[in-house]
Amino acid sequence: MRIPRIYHPERLTNITQCVLTEEAAHHIGRVLRMQIGEQLELFDGSNHIYPAVITEINKKQISVSLAPAIFDDRESPLIIHLGQVISRGERMEFTIQKSVELGVKVITPLWSERCGVKLDAERMDKKILQWQKIAIAACEQCGRNIIPEIRPLMKLQDWCAENDGMLKLNLHPRAAQSIKQLAPPPEAGVRLLIGSEGGLSAQEIEHTVQQGFTEVLLGKRVLRTETASLVAISALQVCFGDL
Repeated sequence: MRIPRIYHPERLTNITQCVLTEEAAHHIGRVLRMQIGEQLELFDGSNHIYPAVITEINKKQISVSLAPAIFDDRESPLIIHLGQVISRGERMEFTIQKSVELGVKVITPLWSERCGVKLDAERMDKKILQWQKIAIAACEQCGRNIIPEIRPLMKLQDWCAENDGMLKLNLHPRAAQSIKQLAPPPEAGVRLLIGSEGGLSAQEIEHTVQQGFTEVLLGKRVLRTETASLVAISALQVCFGDL
């Protein structure tokens, strides 16, 4: 049986006893119905894992004892910052979950002219928290020990204008080169822009050109936004990462 992995939001360095969060305790006690003496694996975002054993279970909390930390680096050498225009329904959640599994380091949700999602500030804040939880759950499942950052919503133009030394890439059906034809990206990594279901407007495409984005092609077929992001990330990891 696979040992459950649990994210703990506080650093566990030099700690021998720990009380699980309420959400983790519910999952371990009520969903998995684990008992005293059974094993867990905790991680705190520091790229370490902590073997743990359940020592106490009651209605209010679950306590565990921790073994010394073990460094366990499963991060890709390629840093990818995904700028994803918000998509409808569960597509955005799917994109976040799978991009985390594929090794993306940072995800910024974007608003564009053709974005079909309209949320007020309060609902958007709740969405960001929900997406961060999805990223955490994806790390628990796939074995990553560093939690990718889900940044606040930004306008596409503002995100494109940020300069951090990364190679800036934009998917375009009329691009002259594919990802495998790119030169190796800089050490800072790749900033990957994925548009909405309706694509980018002509003005937005021109803005990406002005901001130094390189246009790349993903074959001759038109891909859905959630497909395009995962195909592009996978191709980057194959060419320059750890796939």
